[in-house]
Parts: sequence; structure tokens; C-alpha cells
Amino acid sequence: MTIRVVVADDQELVRSGFAMILDVQPDIEVVAEAGDGAEAVEAVRRHGADVALLDVRMPRLDGIEACRAITAAGVCRTVMLTTFDSDEYVYEALHAGASGFLLKDVRRDDLVHAVRVVARGDSLLAPSVARRLVEQYTRPAARPPRPDPRLDELTGRERQTLLLLARGMSNAEIAAELVVSDHTVKTHVGNVLAKLGLRDRIQAVICAYETGLVAAGGTPPGGPSGGSSGPFPPPRR
Repeated sequence: MTIRVVVADDQELVRSGFAMILDVQPDIEVVAEAGDGAEAVEAVRRHGADVALLDVRMPRLDGIEACRAITAAGVCRTVMLTTFDSDEYVYEALHAGASGFLLKDVRRDDLVHAVRVVARGDSLLAPSVARRLVEQYTRPAARPPRPDPRLDELTGRERQTLLLLARGMSNAEIAAELVVSDHTVKTHVGNVLAKLGLRDRIQAVICAYETGLVAAGGTPPGGPSGGSSGPFPPPRR
């Protein structure tokens, strides 16, 4: 099945560059480019896109509001493009429905991989975004822990699974840690998302920090070395 993509960025060269990289892939078709968030929302509606690649900062309607509108309207999933050092609203984009975050200096192969991952219903964060997002936007001084009674609904093994998700482990790594099958881990992850009312693994990681289940400022996703890809498997090479 061909993945239909809308690319939105107010910088024409950046937008065209991403579109060219994606459009040459045999399973991806860039159906429209947009120079602002309002155009992106309209293009998604008009072309029935599967994935929208959205710059966080755009005129008329920024990427966060575009993401919120696109997510609320239907099945199209969104990937946010960010420079992160200058973007202050990445956290809000999580709650707007974003399924992934990439830095604008993303490698060609990683961009293509991200679109494919998000199109099949998974989520993805650039490794550096995963680490810095959790540390910056869930640190105690900025956002005090919010106890959530829904955590009490989790079984002991599901709570372990959530903790390992927050540490940045993939399903395979969680399976090895808990000495269970990949299928069992998928079941645990699905139960965690369902019981907590979360859309995907990104929200699960943030939830673990927001509720104080994991202490912000402790070991970040990827461990002390920061060598993992956050809460998602590394791009396939």
C-alpha cells in the first residue's frame, strides 16, 4: 500500500528537500506540500493523506494547532519537525496528537523510516529529542508529579512494563528483561495503553514521568550513555 504524505514547512527549500527524499520511495507518495499549518490541514483533508510531516513553527496556523486539527479529524498521523533548541512547544504537541518527532537535520534514511513507522501505527522520537524532551518538559520544577489513580489499575507486570518503556527499552529489550516472549510484551504494552487511556508509547513515557512513577532528573531514556533511541527501536539500516 502506498503511504500518502503531506509535507508542511514554511521554508521552501526544506520542504522541497524532504518531499524529494520521500517521493522517490516506491511505497511513499508526497501528495501535497504546504507552506503553513492551515494549508497542511486542508491538504490532508483534500488528499486523504496517511501521514503529515509538520514543522512546529509555521505562519497562520502553527504545527501544534495543525497537528491537533488533523488528529481530531481522522486517521492521518503526524510527525513534527523541530530544531528543538528553539522550539518551546514540543511537549504540547504530544497532547495535540503527534505520533513522532524528528530534528530537521535528520538523515535521509531515518526520515523515510520514520514515515513508515508512523504510517503503520507506531510512534517514534529522534533519540536526542526523546532524552531532552523528558528531562526538559517533565522536570519537577516545571511540572510537579500528578498522581494518577489509573496507575492502580495496572498489574505488577504491567507497571514493570511501563517503567521499562520510560527507560527507553524496545519490546525485544523488555522481553529479555522480564524473561517473557515478545508477544507477551505486546500484550502488556497494549494493556498499559488501554488502562491509562493513552494513544501510544510516547504518551506512556511522558505519563510515567508526569505521575512520578519515574523520577525526572534520574536516568534518562537510553541509560547513562544515552545510546539508545529513546522509547523506540533504532532505525533499521
